[in-house]
Parts: sequence; structure tokens; C-alpha cells
Amino acid sequence: QGQVQESGGGSVQAGGSLRLSCSGAIDSLGCLRWFRQAPGKEREGVGDIYIRTGITNYAESVKGRFTISHDRATNTVDLQMNSLKPEDTAMYYCATGGPAAYCSDAYEYIHWGQGTQVTVSS
Repeated sequence: QGQVQESGGGSVQAGGSLRLSCSGAIDSLGCLRWFRQAPGKEREGVGDIYIRTGITNYAESVKGRFTISHDRATNTVDLQMNSLKPEDTAMYYCATGGPAAYCSDAYEYIHWGQGTQVTVSS
């Protein structure tokens, strides 16, 4: 598998919060995207960050609830998830690639983590 690792998953009740972290081979000029996949559903992008500038993008389903940030000191990328809903239940993955001018759907994510489970109960 890839050279990044996720941590911080767990179980929480609806309305609660969790913070995921991604560490490893995070290129300072690249993009990092958080993905999730629920059982029986296709993988979807949750949001991404352009490491060089810190510019972030989010899926509509998580806007206003999730925040992606990069810690330059530790070179980790966190996904802060607030106001969690049962439909947020999924395996969450972080993925990165090489240098880029900006983040887009065409960006090639070549390093993937093993995933961390997030379960939100109602």
C-alpha cells in the first residue's frame, strides 16, 4: 500500500466530533484528499488541501462541518469532523501524490493509506 497512514477513527454519537490525521509521504507541493467509502457505496471525495497554500475544497455534503488543515511542523493533515451524522459512517482514507500547480479531479493520487473506520450512531 501507500506511504501515508491515517489515525483517529472511532465511534461517536450523532452530533459528536472526531479528528482524523494523515501522516507520511506528504509532498509540500502536492495535494492531499480525504476519501470515504461506506459499505455498498462508491468511494467519494470528502475534501482536499493544496499543501503549498493551504487552500481547501469540500464536498457539499460536509461543507461547514468538516475542516482540513495542514500542520507544517509535523507535516500531518488533519480532518476535523464536527456535527457528525450517521450517513458519515464509512472507512476514511487519505491519499496524496506528487507536486501540482493546484488540486483537481485530474490529480493523480498515488499514495493511499489503509483507512480508518468512522462510525456514527443515531
